[in-house]
This record gives sequence, structure tokens and C-alpha cells, in this order.
Amino acid sequence: MLNVLVTGGSRGLGLAMAVKLAESGFNVIAVARKSSAALDAAMQRPIEGNVGGLSFRACDLAAVDEIPNFVKTLRGEFGRFHGLVNNAGLGTGGLLANMKDDAIEALIRLNVLSPIVLTRHVVRSMMTGREGRIVNISSVVAATGYSGLSAYSATKAALCGFTRSLARELGPLGVTVNAVAPGFIDTEMTEGMEQARLAQIVRRSALGRLAEIDDIANMVDFLFSEKARNITGTVMTVDAGNTA
Repeated sequence: MLNVLVTGGSRGLGLAMAVKLAESGFNVIAVARKSSAALDAAMQRPIEGNVGGLSFRACDLAAVDEIPNFVKTLRGEFGRFHGLVNNAGLGTGGLLANMKDDAIEALIRLNVLSPIVLTRHVVRSMMTGREGRIVNISSVVAATGYSGLSAYSATKAALCGFTRSLARELGPLGVTVNAVAPGFIDTEMTEGMEQARLAQIVRRSALGRLAEIDDIANMVDFLFSEKARNITGTVMTVDAGNTA
């Protein structure tokens, strides 16, 4: 089986993507600081179709200096990597004038620096094998902006630029690099949002609803499929038409 890393894979969107890719036949290694009851349950359930695999390995990706040894250990245990989903991140919000410097730095470290460094080490085995898939999870606010999410939006916009340039670098070696930009979905990141603001987002959406976690997972699964072999350097928006 082809090995795929999914960061932030212990819960929510990350777990949904990990399970979906495992069902598509990949050997998925979910990466997070610690496991969760939901991930433990998913690893114990038989994979639909019994074709893929799902396991967990702990790593605090904010500790950037530990990433090289972590990747080296995984490579020794599982072998060459075929894919990477950079999903782990912080969703810290707040008006920029009121944010503390350490909160901004933490956002940039986990949302930008960590995925770039992780990709740098993981992609080497893809380059050797002359094939691979990289998907970076961005957000619609990278392009549209949203009040109270300026620092977060900046980190997600950085991932889009990273995606396009890296696609140029790796294209000749058979590695595709894309980003997925979810709209507001029902996850822990939107639990603290006022219901009135969520209702406004729904009203503005062309389809009159929010996108769901499975919609994002299905898009990532598509980008890992042979059907997407000629798609690279793109940002795929999944937001029920909110930004249409």
C-alpha cells in the first residue's frame, strides 16, 4: 500500500480525510500531538472494503526542530511516502490590534512554518520515486478575508502561494501539489461563532447551506486519485457557493 501522512488527523476534518483515504486503499498515518477516542475507534473498525490501513503516530508539529527525526523514523518504519495532507493548524481568531505577539507567532509557526518544513522532508522520497500527492488545507478566508481572522487568513494565504510555487518545482518529477479551501464547516473551529453570523453565511451561500466535513474529505480523496493526475498548482474551493 502507498503511505500517506495526514496531519491533525486525530479528530474533525483531519480524521475524516484519514478515514476516507484509508477506504480508498492508502496506508494512512494520522499525525497529531495525541490520539483521540474517535481516532482510536476508527483504527479498531474494519476499513470499508478492507483495502487500506489507518494508524497513529504522535508528534507536536509546533516543535519544528523535531520534524526531521520524526520523518526519518516514519520512513524507517513504513518506507517511502506517496502522499501528504497538511491539515494541522490553529484557528485562533481575534482583532489584530488585540492579539498578543505570542499568539500570532504560534499561528504562523503551526500553520505555515511547520507544513513547509514537514513537506521539505517528506517530499524527498516522492522525488526519488517520481510520483506523489501533496494537499495543503487552506481556507476561503485566504482570498476573501473575514473580520477578526486577519492573522489566520494570512497563514492560509501563505499556503496557497506555497502550493502554486511548489507545484512548479515538483511537477517535472511527477508530484502534484494542490490546496483545498474549505468554507465555514461544522467543526470545533466554528463552535464559538455566533449563530447569527453562521446564519448569515448560510444565507449568502449559493446552495443555502454550509459545506460539510465529508465534502472536504471527498475533494482530498479525488485529488489523490488517478482522475486528478493532471491537476496541480490549484486551489479547490468547497464552500457551498459562499464565495460564488
